[in-house]
Amino acid sequence: MSRFTLLVREALINLRRNLLVVVGAVLAIFISLALAFAALVLNELVRTNTLAWQDGVHIIAFLWDEGADGVPLGAHAALVGEVDTWSEVERVEYMDKAGAYAEFLEIFADRPGYGDIDPSLLPASIRIELNDISLYRDVMLRLAGQGQIVREAQSFGEQIEQLDSLSQVLNLLFLGLALVLGTSAVVLIANTIRMAIYARRDEVAIMKLVGASNWYIRVPFLLEGMIEGLIGAGLAVLTIWVASRNLRTIGETIRIVTLSVPDQFFLRWGILFLMFGAAAGVLGSVLGLSRYLRDDEGGRPVTTARRVLEPL
Repeated sequence: MSRFTLLVREALINLRRNLLVVVGAVLAIFISLALAFAALVLNELVRTNTLAWQDGVHIIAFLWDEGADGVPLGAHAALVGEVDTWSEVERVEYMDKAGAYAEFLEIFADRPGYGDIDPSLLPASIRIELNDISLYRDVMLRLAGQGQIVREAQSFGEQIEQLDSLSQVLNLLFLGLALVLGTSAVVLIANTIRMAIYARRDEVAIMKLVGASNWYIRVPFLLEGMIEGLIGAGLAVLTIWVASRNLRTIGETIRIVTLSVPDQFFLRWGILFLMFGAAAGVLGSVLGLSRYLRDDEGGRPVTTARRVLEPL
């Protein structure tokens, strides 16, 4: 245990000695992982809103008034019954004029002047939920054939398809960012470790001369890379989480879209990003060390110590 404590202390000393370089590496890791995590959170928001729209009302058909404009009494109920038999339709609901007026008052509750509208001007409507949102064009064509009853039909299918396409693009973007930025983080840590070893090459040479093993020299640098990766990943997760909390506050005033990401999402992916940051730090350290501490064919360590002693 005392040896491990000594190695950890040595890693912390390395970090302090190369503070400026370490800060640069941590910031680079922070920016890389923050961009990747932000893309992941944005993708989750799009996915959540797409699912919410897919599970809601897909088509609203506004109807001509019964007993006027040639629409007989009972025509609305007959249309609802017919639409309910269509194979594309999951559920259909009818909203009369009184319901439309109550909904209008609820939507514009914060604008008292809008409440003076004549309730008779608001049309009755049917709200249709589809089995598959991709079938909305077929249902819109059928409703267009009911022109004697249907005044106007509006669909959210096109917007939902756009959201679905955006979600797929963001998925590819996230994978690309994770690959490119993750590789960049590993390279940055590797360069940082190489600079640290170069700055301490004489000290490493002395350690080899007194019999220190390669692993005894490696471990502090591996811990150094892991700490850099953890700090960078932790800052990235914390920053995006704080930004998401502020976005959630703004989203509470917007009813059309959801701007809230569950805390479980941040907990799950935050842990994974921390693990990735630590793994990237260790991998970068391994790459940085491989140039200086590797054995030749005869089993003798090719180290800075040999390079220092060979001219002598």
